[in-house]
Amino acid sequence: MHGRLFFILAINVMALLGADPTGWSPHDGPLLKYRVNLRFGEELVTPPAPMAASAKEWAELRFSAATPDTMPKGWKLGRVSAVAVSAPGEVYVFHRGPSADPVMIFDAQGRYLRSWGRGVFEVPHGLRIDPAGNVWTTDAGTHLVQKFTPQGQLLLTLGKKGRADNTPETFNKPTDIAFARNGDFYVSDGYGNRRVVKFSAAGKYLFQWGKPGAGPGEFDVPHSVALDSKGNVYVSDRENNRIQIFSSEGKFLRQWTHLGSTQNLFMTPKDELWIITHRENVEATALNTLGGRIMRVDINTGRILGVIESPGHWIHVTPDALIFIGSLTGNVLRWFPSWPK
Repeated sequence: MHGRLFFILAINVMALLGADPTGWSPHDGPLLKYRVNLRFGEELVTPPAPMAASAKEWAELRFSAATPDTMPKGWKLGRVSAVAVSAPGEVYVFHRGPSADPVMIFDAQGRYLRSWGRGVFEVPHGLRIDPAGNVWTTDAGTHLVQKFTPQGQLLLTLGKKGRADNTPETFNKPTDIAFARNGDFYVSDGYGNRRVVKFSAAGKYLFQWGKPGAGPGEFDVPHSVALDSKGNVYVSDRENNRIQIFSSEGKFLRQWTHLGSTQNLFMTPKDELWIITHRENVEATALNTLGGRIMRVDINTGRILGVIESPGHWIHVTPDALIFIGSLTGNVLRWFPSWPK
Protein backbone atom coordinates (compact mmCIF):
# COMPACT_ATOMS: atom_id res chain seq x y z
CA MET A 1 0.00 0.00 0.00
CA HIS A 2 2.79 2.42 1.02
CA GLY A 3 4.72 1.48 -2.10
CA ARG A 4 1.70 2.22 -4.31
CA LEU A 5 1.16 5.60 -2.60
CA PHE A 6 4.83 6.49 -3.01
CA PHE A 7 4.61 5.59 -6.71
CA ILE A 8 1.57 7.85 -7.24
CA LEU A 9 3.24 10.73 -5.39
CA ALA A 10 6.39 10.29 -7.46
CA ILE A 11 4.38 10.41 -10.71
CA ASN A 12 2.65 13.62 -9.59
CA VAL A 13 5.96 15.25 -8.64
CA MET A 14 7.48 14.26 -11.97
CA ALA A 15 4.46 15.73 -13.79
CA LEU A 16 4.84 18.99 -11.90
CA LEU A 17 8.56 19.12 -12.59
CA GLY A 18 7.90 18.45 -16.27
CA ALA A 19 5.25 21.17 -16.59
CA ASP A 20 6.08 24.22 -18.64
CA PRO A 21 7.34 26.79 -16.10
CA THR A 22 7.07 29.75 -18.48
CA GLY A 23 3.29 30.17 -18.25
CA TRP A 24 2.15 32.59 -20.96
CA SER A 25 3.49 31.89 -24.42
CA PRO A 26 5.62 34.63 -26.01
CA HIS A 27 4.27 37.00 -28.63
CA ASP A 28 4.50 35.93 -32.27
CA GLY A 29 6.80 38.88 -32.95
CA PRO A 30 7.99 42.12 -31.33
CA LEU A 31 5.29 43.74 -29.21
CA LEU A 32 3.70 46.82 -30.77
CA LYS A 33 3.91 49.73 -28.32
CA TYR A 34 0.29 50.82 -28.65
CA ARG A 35 -2.59 51.66 -26.37
CA VAL A 36 -6.30 51.66 -27.15
CA ASN A 37 -9.46 53.76 -26.89
CA LEU A 38 -12.38 51.34 -26.70
CA ARG A 39 -15.52 53.23 -27.78
CA PHE A 40 -14.50 55.54 -30.61
CA GLY A 41 -17.56 57.22 -32.14
CA GLU A 42 -19.71 56.79 -29.06
CA GLU A 43 -17.56 58.99 -26.82
CA LEU A 44 -14.87 61.56 -27.57
CA VAL A 45 -11.15 61.00 -27.24
CA THR A 46 -8.39 63.38 -26.29
CA PRO A 47 -5.57 63.90 -28.82
CA PRO A 48 -2.78 61.32 -28.53
CA ALA A 49 0.56 62.25 -27.01
CA PRO A 50 3.75 60.18 -27.36
CA MET A 51 4.55 57.88 -24.46
CA ALA A 52 2.15 59.54 -22.02
CA ALA A 53 3.31 59.64 -18.40
CA SER A 54 1.41 59.42 -15.11
CA ALA A 55 -0.94 62.44 -14.99
CA LYS A 56 -1.51 62.41 -18.73
CA GLU A 57 -2.09 58.68 -18.99
CA TRP A 58 -5.69 58.73 -17.81
CA ALA A 59 -6.58 61.71 -19.98
CA GLU A 60 -5.17 59.86 -22.95
CA LEU A 61 -6.73 56.49 -22.24
CA ARG A 62 -10.14 57.75 -21.19
CA PHE A 63 -12.76 59.39 -23.30
CA SER A 64 -13.91 62.88 -22.36
CA ALA A 65 -16.12 62.20 -19.36
CA ALA A 66 -17.74 65.64 -19.58
CA THR A 67 -19.00 65.04 -23.13
CA PRO A 68 -22.18 63.00 -23.69
CA ASP A 69 -22.54 60.45 -26.47
CA THR A 70 -22.10 62.25 -29.75
CA MET A 71 -24.58 60.38 -31.94
CA PRO A 72 -28.25 61.33 -32.34
CA LYS A 73 -30.43 60.32 -29.40
CA GLY A 74 -31.27 56.62 -29.33
CA TRP A 75 -28.60 55.65 -31.85
CA LYS A 76 -26.13 52.90 -31.10
CA LEU A 77 -23.55 51.07 -33.15
CA GLY A 78 -24.37 47.47 -34.05
CA ARG A 79 -21.80 44.95 -35.16
CA VAL A 80 -19.06 47.00 -36.83
CA SER A 81 -17.97 45.15 -39.94
CA ALA A 82 -15.65 47.80 -41.43
CA VAL A 83 -13.91 51.10 -40.73
CA ALA A 84 -11.92 53.42 -43.01
CA VAL A 85 -10.34 56.88 -42.73
CA SER A 86 -10.45 59.40 -45.57
CA ALA A 87 -7.58 61.68 -46.57
CA PRO A 88 -9.12 64.65 -44.68
CA GLY A 89 -9.26 62.44 -41.56
CA GLU A 90 -12.96 61.58 -41.41
CA VAL A 91 -13.64 58.12 -39.97
CA TYR A 92 -16.26 56.01 -41.78
CA VAL A 93 -17.90 53.24 -39.77
CA PHE A 94 -19.94 50.50 -41.49
CA HIS A 95 -22.16 48.61 -39.05
CA ARG A 96 -25.20 46.33 -38.79
CA GLY A 97 -27.24 47.92 -36.03
CA PRO A 98 -30.97 48.63 -36.46
CA SER A 99 -31.16 51.99 -34.67
CA ALA A 100 -28.57 54.04 -36.60
CA ASP A 101 -27.75 54.64 -40.26
CA PRO A 102 -25.35 51.93 -41.50
CA VAL A 103 -22.67 54.38 -42.68
CA MET A 104 -21.58 56.70 -39.86
CA ILE A 105 -18.96 59.43 -40.27
CA PHE A 106 -16.99 60.89 -37.35
CA ASP A 107 -14.19 63.40 -36.97
CA ALA A 108 -10.76 62.45 -35.64
CA GLN A 109 -11.91 62.78 -32.01
CA GLY A 110 -14.99 60.59 -32.52
CA ARG A 111 -17.49 63.42 -32.90
CA TYR A 112 -20.50 62.45 -35.04
CA LEU A 113 -20.63 64.41 -38.32
CA ARG A 114 -23.22 62.78 -40.59
CA SER A 115 -24.58 59.43 -41.72
CA TRP A 116 -26.38 57.77 -44.60
CA GLY A 117 -27.41 54.47 -46.17
CA ARG A 118 -30.57 53.55 -44.30
CA GLY A 119 -32.54 51.01 -46.35
CA VAL A 120 -29.69 50.51 -48.83
CA PHE A 121 -27.84 47.56 -47.27
CA GLU A 122 -28.85 44.16 -45.92
CA VAL A 123 -25.60 42.72 -44.51
CA PRO A 124 -22.93 45.45 -44.45
CA HIS A 125 -19.51 43.88 -44.85
CA GLY A 126 -16.65 45.86 -46.39
CA LEU A 127 -15.95 49.57 -46.81
CA ARG A 128 -12.95 51.18 -48.53
CA ILE A 129 -12.17 54.72 -49.70
CA ASP A 130 -10.46 55.07 -53.07
CA PRO A 131 -7.70 57.63 -53.82
CA ALA A 132 -10.31 60.08 -55.19
CA GLY A 133 -12.24 59.96 -51.92
CA ASN A 134 -15.15 57.84 -53.14
CA VAL A 135 -16.65 55.34 -50.69
CA TRP A 136 -17.02 51.71 -51.82
CA THR A 137 -19.04 49.06 -50.02
CA THR A 138 -19.63 45.33 -50.24
CA ASP A 139 -22.93 43.87 -49.08
CA ALA A 140 -23.09 40.15 -48.31
CA GLY A 141 -26.90 40.29 -48.26
CA THR A 142 -27.72 42.07 -51.53
CA HIS A 143 -24.61 40.66 -53.33
CA LEU A 144 -23.68 44.17 -54.47
CA VAL A 145 -20.53 46.27 -54.73
CA GLN A 146 -21.41 49.97 -54.69
CA LYS A 147 -19.61 53.29 -55.06
CA PHE A 148 -20.80 56.46 -53.30
CA THR A 149 -19.74 60.05 -52.80
CA PRO A 150 -18.68 60.96 -49.24
CA GLN A 151 -22.21 62.36 -48.78
CA GLY A 152 -23.83 59.06 -49.79
CA GLN A 153 -24.84 59.76 -53.39
CA LEU A 154 -24.79 56.50 -55.37
CA LEU A 155 -22.37 56.58 -58.32
CA LEU A 156 -22.05 52.94 -59.40
CA THR A 157 -23.57 49.55 -58.66
CA LEU A 158 -21.99 46.24 -59.62
CA GLY A 159 -23.88 42.97 -59.28
CA LYS A 160 -27.58 42.13 -59.36
CA LYS A 161 -29.49 42.92 -56.19
CA GLY A 162 -30.66 39.77 -54.47
CA ARG A 163 -29.19 37.49 -57.12
CA ALA A 164 -26.24 35.31 -56.09
CA ASP A 165 -24.30 33.86 -59.02
CA ASN A 166 -20.82 33.33 -60.45
CA THR A 167 -20.87 35.35 -63.68
CA PRO A 168 -19.18 38.57 -64.84
CA GLU A 169 -22.33 40.48 -63.88
CA THR A 170 -22.96 38.97 -60.43
CA PHE A 171 -21.42 38.24 -57.05
CA ASN A 172 -22.18 35.84 -54.22
CA LYS A 173 -21.62 37.57 -50.86
CA PRO A 174 -18.66 39.79 -51.87
CA THR A 175 -16.29 40.77 -49.07
CA ASP A 176 -13.69 43.43 -49.97
CA ILE A 177 -12.26 45.82 -52.61
CA ALA A 178 -8.70 46.95 -53.44
CA PHE A 179 -7.61 49.67 -55.87
CA ALA A 180 -4.76 49.65 -58.38
CA ARG A 181 -2.84 52.84 -59.08
CA ASN A 182 -4.40 53.17 -62.55
CA GLY A 183 -7.90 53.05 -61.06
CA ASP A 184 -8.62 49.37 -61.80
CA PHE A 185 -9.91 47.47 -58.80
CA TYR A 186 -10.26 43.94 -57.44
CA VAL A 187 -13.18 42.40 -55.56
CA SER A 188 -12.84 39.36 -53.30
CA ASP A 189 -15.97 37.28 -53.84
CA GLY A 190 -16.39 35.89 -51.20
CA TYR A 191 -18.54 33.80 -48.90
CA GLY A 192 -20.51 32.20 -51.73
CA ASN A 193 -18.05 32.26 -54.62
CA ARG A 194 -14.36 31.44 -54.31
CA ARG A 195 -12.76 33.96 -56.63
CA VAL A 196 -11.13 37.34 -57.12
CA VAL A 197 -12.58 39.57 -59.87
CA LYS A 198 -10.75 42.43 -61.60
CA PHE A 199 -12.57 45.46 -63.05
CA SER A 200 -11.45 48.51 -64.99
CA ALA A 201 -11.63 51.95 -63.41
CA ALA A 202 -14.98 52.43 -65.16
CA GLY A 203 -16.37 49.21 -63.67
CA LYS A 204 -15.97 46.98 -66.72
CA TYR A 205 -15.39 43.29 -65.95
CA LEU A 206 -11.86 42.27 -67.02
CA PHE A 207 -11.18 38.78 -65.68
CA GLN A 208 -11.33 36.54 -62.63
CA TRP A 209 -9.47 33.69 -61.02
CA GLY A 210 -10.04 31.15 -58.29
CA LYS A 211 -12.21 28.15 -57.47
CA PRO A 212 -13.04 26.15 -54.32
CA GLY A 213 -10.11 24.23 -52.87
CA ALA A 214 -6.85 24.44 -50.98
CA GLY A 215 -4.32 24.43 -53.83
CA PRO A 216 -2.49 27.44 -55.27
CA GLY A 217 -5.03 29.87 -56.70
CA GLU A 218 -7.91 28.10 -54.97
CA PHE A 219 -9.86 29.62 -52.09
CA ASP A 220 -12.05 28.86 -49.12
CA VAL A 221 -13.59 32.26 -48.31
CA PRO A 222 -11.42 34.96 -49.87
CA HIS A 223 -12.24 37.45 -47.12
CA SER A 224 -9.98 40.41 -47.88
CA VAL A 225 -7.79 41.77 -50.67
CA ALA A 226 -4.97 44.34 -50.83
CA LEU A 227 -2.41 45.56 -53.38
CA ASP A 228 1.22 46.63 -53.00
CA SER A 229 2.91 49.37 -55.03
CA LYS A 230 3.99 46.84 -57.68
CA GLY A 231 0.40 45.76 -58.23
CA ASN A 232 0.76 42.38 -56.55
CA VAL A 233 -2.52 41.11 -55.10
CA TYR A 234 -2.68 39.80 -51.51
CA VAL A 235 -5.72 37.68 -50.69
CA SER A 236 -6.82 36.55 -47.25
CA ASP A 237 -7.79 32.91 -47.89
CA ARG A 238 -9.36 32.84 -44.46
CA GLU A 239 -10.72 29.33 -44.03
CA ASN A 240 -7.51 27.87 -45.52
CA ASN A 241 -5.51 29.72 -42.84
CA ARG A 242 -3.25 31.48 -45.31
CA ILE A 243 -2.55 34.58 -47.38
CA GLN A 244 -1.98 34.00 -51.07
CA ILE A 245 -0.05 36.46 -53.23
CA PHE A 246 -0.60 36.91 -56.97
CA SER A 247 0.59 39.11 -59.80
CA SER A 248 -1.75 41.81 -61.08
CA GLU A 249 -2.92 39.29 -63.70
CA GLY A 250 -3.76 36.61 -61.15
CA LYS A 251 -0.63 34.47 -61.47
CA PHE A 252 0.17 32.66 -58.21
CA LEU A 253 3.47 33.87 -56.72
CA ARG A 254 3.69 32.52 -53.16
CA GLN A 255 1.73 32.00 -49.95
CA TRP A 256 2.12 32.48 -46.21
CA THR A 257 0.69 29.81 -43.94
CA HIS A 258 2.09 31.03 -40.59
CA LEU A 259 -0.18 34.06 -40.01
CA GLY A 260 -3.38 32.25 -39.07
CA SER A 261 -6.94 32.83 -40.22
CA THR A 262 -6.75 36.40 -41.48
CA GLN A 263 -9.86 38.55 -41.26
CA ASN A 264 -8.60 41.66 -43.02
CA LEU A 265 -5.59 43.16 -44.81
CA PHE A 266 -4.48 46.78 -45.09
CA MET A 267 -1.56 47.99 -47.22
CA THR A 268 -0.18 51.50 -46.66
CA PRO A 269 1.22 53.58 -49.56
CA LYS A 270 4.67 52.67 -48.22
CA ASP A 271 3.98 48.94 -48.65
CA GLU A 272 3.51 48.35 -44.95
CA LEU A 273 1.14 45.40 -44.60
CA TRP A 274 -1.10 45.28 -41.53
CA ILE A 275 -3.50 42.46 -40.75
CA ILE A 276 -6.10 41.51 -38.17
CA THR A 277 -5.90 37.74 -37.74
CA HIS A 278 -6.67 34.77 -35.52
CA ARG A 279 -4.71 31.65 -34.66
CA GLU A 280 -6.72 29.41 -36.98
CA ASN A 281 -10.18 29.25 -38.54
CA VAL A 282 -11.91 26.97 -36.03
CA GLU A 283 -10.82 29.14 -33.11
CA ALA A 284 -11.82 32.27 -35.00
CA THR A 285 -15.30 30.85 -35.58
CA ALA A 286 -15.69 29.76 -31.97
CA LEU A 287 -14.56 33.13 -30.60
CA ASN A 288 -16.50 35.13 -33.24
CA THR A 289 -13.50 37.41 -33.97
CA LEU A 290 -12.51 37.77 -30.30
CA GLY A 291 -9.01 36.67 -29.32
CA GLY A 292 -7.35 38.06 -32.44
CA ARG A 293 -4.09 39.85 -33.16
CA ILE A 294 -3.00 42.94 -35.02
CA MET A 295 0.19 42.23 -36.94
CA ARG A 296 2.53 44.22 -39.12
CA VAL A 297 4.11 41.94 -41.75
CA ASP A 298 7.15 42.33 -44.02
CA ILE A 299 5.81 41.90 -47.56
CA ASN A 300 9.11 40.49 -48.86
CA THR A 301 9.56 37.73 -46.29
CA GLY A 302 6.27 37.39 -44.41
CA ARG A 303 8.15 38.04 -41.16
CA ILE A 304 6.06 39.43 -38.31
CA LEU A 305 7.46 42.89 -37.50
CA GLY A 306 5.08 43.66 -34.66
CA VAL A 307 2.05 42.21 -32.90
CA ILE A 308 -0.53 43.07 -30.25
CA GLU A 309 -3.71 41.30 -29.14
CA SER A 310 -7.02 42.70 -30.36
CA PRO A 311 -10.44 41.48 -31.44
CA GLY A 312 -11.49 42.62 -34.86
CA HIS A 313 -13.01 42.08 -38.29
CA TRP A 314 -11.53 45.05 -40.20
CA ILE A 315 -8.38 47.19 -40.03
CA HIS A 316 -7.31 50.62 -41.28
CA VAL A 317 -3.97 52.34 -40.55
CA THR A 318 -3.57 56.09 -40.98
CA PRO A 319 -0.43 57.97 -42.15
CA ASP A 320 0.20 59.06 -38.55
CA ALA A 321 0.20 55.40 -37.40
CA LEU A 322 -3.22 55.27 -35.77
CA ILE A 323 -4.85 51.85 -36.11
CA PHE A 324 -8.64 51.64 -36.37
CA ILE A 325 -10.31 48.28 -35.84
CA GLY A 326 -13.91 47.47 -36.71
CA SER A 327 -15.12 44.88 -34.22
CA LEU A 328 -18.21 42.70 -34.35
CA THR A 329 -18.54 43.38 -30.62
CA GLY A 330 -20.14 46.68 -31.68
CA ASN A 331 -17.06 48.82 -31.15
CA VAL A 332 -14.52 50.81 -33.08
CA LEU A 333 -11.12 50.44 -31.43
CA ARG A 334 -8.67 53.31 -31.89
CA TRP A 335 -5.10 52.23 -31.24
CA PHE A 336 -2.43 54.92 -30.85
CA PRO A 337 1.37 54.74 -30.40
CA SER A 338 2.07 54.99 -26.67
CA TRP A 339 3.20 52.82 -23.77
CA PRO A 340 2.93 53.20 -19.97
CA LYS A 341 6.09 54.25 -18.18
